[in-house]
Formats: sequence, structure tokens, C-alpha cells
Amino acid sequence: MTLYPKLILDALSNVRYPGNGKSLVENDMVADDIRIDGNKVSFSLVFDKPTDPFVKSVVRAAETAINTYISPEVEVKGNITATFRNELPKPPAKLLPGVKNIIGISSGKGGVGKSTVSANLAVALAAKGYKVGLLDADIFGPSMPKMFGVEDESIYMVNQEGRNWIEPIEKYGVKMLSIGFLVDKNKAVMWRGGMASNALKQLISEAWWGDLDYFLIDMPPGTSDIHLTLVQTLAITGVAVVSTPQDVALADARKGIEMFRNPSVNVPVLGIIENMAWFTPAPHPDERYYIFGEGGAKRLAEELGVELLAQIPLVAEIRQKADEGTPAALSAVAAATGQSEESGNPESEAFVKLADRLVEACKVRNETLPPSAPVQTH
Repeated sequence: MTLYPKLILDALSNVRYPGNGKSLVENDMVADDIRIDGNKVSFSLVFDKPTDPFVKSVVRAAETAINTYISPEVEVKGNITATFRNELPKPPAKLLPGVKNIIGISSGKGGVGKSTVSANLAVALAAKGYKVGLLDADIFGPSMPKMFGVEDESIYMVNQEGRNWIEPIEKYGVKMLSIGFLVDKNKAVMWRGGMASNALKQLISEAWWGDLDYFLIDMPPGTSDIHLTLVQTLAITGVAVVSTPQDVALADARKGIEMFRNPSVNVPVLGIIENMAWFTPAPHPDERYYIFGEGGAKRLAEELGVELLAQIPLVAEIRQKADEGTPAALSAVAAATGQSEESGNPESEAFVKLADRLVEACKVRNETLPPSAPVQTH
């Protein structure tokens, strides 16, 4: 049984408030704090005043409705809190007020190189003079500490504006945080969805990110609680979806795109990034071998009416540089800025071109669409 907020709201729409005969949903009595952890559901019901004579009966009716219209296995009894309008807390301040663009880097499935693309894109944007942050939101498979060569770094606190904040690690001009800094890198992270979501919220809301032009989020593969947490927590400017040309990967990429396009989520899709587009052997840089198929992501982009942001080749150097903690984009950056006498290679230059395309896609999105807002749970 899969539970989600809308299912809870649908059940509660069958409960009538005795005072006027309207449903709890129509009366806007269901607070925006529905929490789901496995089969356990908790939330608040909002009443006008503490002296309301129907508080206890309405809470019991809400418990009964959820067990009746969803399942008797839902653990809701004792988990509904009565709150009152004159006691409601003030809306929280906007998260990341100094961030201009929040970009999700997503993929329908694992193994398509999403994290490698995220790391190199962040480095390329920073090299162009932009202020860049990178959040490793893959709670169960964090890889950014290794890709940036900072696995053994410790996390410290910094005092800003009268309080202590988590201070992101900064390398290659990128401010970066990952759950990998807070757990044993040799042990699996065995957390339920609620714990993972709360840990992610802490890395966002309790860290001092400061002013950023681009805040990249390396999302976990697939469609999960983490994705919903992110879109409900942050005003995401848009997402870029990474896929290989392989049919299996494309099918999952399509599902991911449709999730973001769903009217209840409605996060703009900035484009598709085709990774491992072809294999080029080092001794023969002009040759291309289409290991995973040819142009599949390009065709998907055309079909869905989104931009093809880049085609990244499959070459050993990209993997090697990621393992060494020196993202491949650094070589193109060094060549372009005169820090290296060697010319940038096509694979590293592909990430620099991707950075340019992403900047342009964000510009178009911001000029043609209204500002983003966190997705509401109902």
C-alpha cells in the first residue's frame, strides 16, 4: 500500500464539520503538515477556537474516515493534532533567499551518470564566474565527496546573522554538501523515507549557502519521497533530466519527466542531457561507436518538446577523473583560462558547452514563466 497526501485529503473530504455541514477540506481545516512514514500518518486539523465543541468528535471521525476509505492498516489513531487558527505559527521565512536559480539534476534510473554530470556541470559553471552550490541529495548513494576528492573532510559550523549554520565544503569554486560527510562511507545508510527526508531538509535549511547564481541538486534516481520533499521544500526553477540513449533508460526518463510535468508538481523541465551518447577511443578521437544506441535521448526530447541540452561522450577519462576527485571539466577550464598549455579535449569541453546551454535555458524559463514556488501538498 502506497500512501500519499492526496489520498489522505480524499478520505477527509468525506468528513463533515457539524458546524456548517461542509467537509474538512472545503473548510480548509486540514493543515499543510501531512506526514507519511510507511503506514503511519500524522497531521493537524485546524479549528477556529479552543472552545469548539466538535473538536474531539471531528478528530475521531477523521481517524475513522482514513481507516475506512484507505485501509484499516493505516496507523492514524492518536496521530491527529487539533490546532487553532489564532495559535498557528507564522509562515516560515523563504528558504535560500540568496539563491537565484535552483536546478534539479534528475534521472529515471541509476547508472546513467547523473552524479558525474552534476559534478562537472557545477565545476564548469563556477569556472565561468557564477556562484555555485551543489547539494548531493542522493541520501542512499552519496558520491559527491569522492568526485570532489573531499571524502575525509570534516563538517564545521559557521556563525552568521547571530546563529550557527552548517558550513558547506568549498572546492573548485563550488560550495557542496552531502550526507556522505555525516555517515560512515563504508556502511549502508538504512533509513526510512521520513528520516531521509528530514536529513535532506537539514542540509538545505540549516546550511549557510549564502548568495548563489545556481544551486544544483543531484537528485536520487527514480521518483521517490526525496523528490516530493524537494519540490515541496524549495521553489525549484527547473530540472534537467539525464539519460543514456538506451531504450530502458529512456523509458524511465520519460516517467521522470512526466512526474515533474504532472499538474500537482508542475516543475519546468529545462531539457534532457544525453550521457554516454557514443564511445570514442582515445587513439581515434574522430571515431564514434554507439554502444547504447544512437540519438535516443535526442528523439525523446523532440517527442516531448523539450531541449536537448547536451550529448556527452562515453570516454574513460570522465570516469577516471571522477574517481580521482578531479572532474573532467577542469581540464577544459584550465585550457580556456590559460592555466594549462594543453588544449581542452572534446569530452571535457562538452560539459562547458552544457553549462552555456543551461544558463540560456534558465534565462528563457525566467523570462517566459512565472517565478517558482514550493509545491503545495494539496
